[in-house]
Amino acid sequence: MKPKSRSAPPRAMAMLESLRGLGYSTGAALADIIDNSVSAGATEVRLDFVWSGPNSRITILDDGRGMDDAELESAMRLGDKNPLDVRSAHDLGRFGMGLKTASFSQCRRLTVATVKGGAASCLRWDLDELAADPDGGWLLFEGPAQGSKSFVAGLKGKKAGTVVLWETMDRVVTTGYTSDDFHDLIDTVESHLAMVFHRLLQGPRAKLKLLLNGRAVAPWDPFMSGHPAKPWSSPPSNRATDYGTVTVQAHVLPHRDKLTAKEFEDNAGPAGWTAQQGFYVYRNERLLVAGGWLGLGSSRAWNREEAHRLARIRLDIPNTADADWKIDVRKSTARPPVSLRPWLTLLAENTRERARRVFAYRGTPAPAKGNIPIEQAWRVERVRAGMRYRIDEAHPSVAAVLESAGALAPLVKSMLRVIEETVPVQRIWLDTAENKETPRTSFEGEPNAAVIEVASVLFNDLIERKGLSVEEARKSMLRTEPFQKYPALVAKLESKK
Repeated sequence: MKPKSRSAPPRAMAMLESLRGLGYSTGAALADIIDNSVSAGATEVRLDFVWSGPNSRITILDDGRGMDDAELESAMRLGDKNPLDVRSAHDLGRFGMGLKTASFSQCRRLTVATVKGGAASCLRWDLDELAADPDGGWLLFEGPAQGSKSFVAGLKGKKAGTVVLWETMDRVVTTGYTSDDFHDLIDTVESHLAMVFHRLLQGPRAKLKLLLNGRAVAPWDPFMSGHPAKPWSSPPSNRATDYGTVTVQAHVLPHRDKLTAKEFEDNAGPAGWTAQQGFYVYRNERLLVAGGWLGLGSSRAWNREEAHRLARIRLDIPNTADADWKIDVRKSTARPPVSLRPWLTLLAENTRERARRVFAYRGTPAPAKGNIPIEQAWRVERVRAGMRYRIDEAHPSVAAVLESAGALAPLVKSMLRVIEETVPVQRIWLDTAENKETPRTSFEGEPNAAVIEVASVLFNDLIERKGLSVEEARKSMLRTEPFQKYPALVAKLESKK
């Protein structure tokens, strides 16, 4: 016996207003629109932001294959495609909702005009019009709104292409919003798109060109590919699954001391060094997740920490993996399936440890040539109560003072003990956590006058007091912190004799 049932379609305005709260940023919403352009074979997408107070607008024009009238109606209908349907291997979509949900999150009027084979079509959603007739149902309006025809004129004379127009952007232009805020938004969007589409934008054979108010968007590569100071990258590692191959490649970025100020700023990413650490999940070269540890961890989920900020891991999944990886409508979250978590956790642990060693390399410098340990000014003592830090009296600079101090030696040792016991460890830790940077010293970058003076004093002491030859003194300096960082300076040092 067939069970009793009744039809319960959603009310148009209630559903559409609810969809507006999915939590898209403007950059993420525009990326969703651009996905459709890429899936339509576009090689150029032009975004134009026009400030006009409450009447401000954004248009997205592409040179893709366009749509006929039936295809446009399908694209504008909510839930027209089943996310379980098989898609093209290069399709960046999944839910068939992105155009609508992304647009409604930013504006109340969405107009899409398109040309295919010379035939034009235009449809729009207008939430204000629907609100005026709440019982009117799911009404799509034909053609642009009155006064908006010129805003979709970018298709004039073209045989193919699509333009998306956002108007009445009440979620963007709110009370007190100014033109300065709008221009800041343009910069934020540019940074986001440069990151999300960087693999499609970069290289001499770039697959896509993005223009924002006529200016080309330059790609932002999270992995600093090809930088000479980059300490480590793993070979790509593949894992076969039921839904295709997952590929992972780990990267450790250079320490700040190895970068210019501009390089350090440029490679921080839109959210900054600490927030940008972790996994970068891609589907068809389009970035879905930018940083974070995907809920992985040895005993509990890892957080983003300063010590691991140089770790970035590229992870490619096929577009058949969306369900297994729990990709959401906004394409902003991913959760690795249980079967892959041990593999990814092990790889991430290795990468995090490597990144930590690079980040803290001033605390543990790399050995000199011939694998000879560097003589450090500080040593760590591990005791039952924890760790404590001691000045190493064998360090050449410290030893030189103690051996020359004579009767003052006890006083010098007392001074060293006071320094050891009063190192502001908690303050250093707090400042580092709050400022997201390790404290700066004068012994960084190119050798300045202070570095040269201290190096010269120690160099001459090694020759005059210890009786080393010039060559032996130079070798000793290259095994001594922090002078091992300045081989060119050490090579130029000369004895006063």
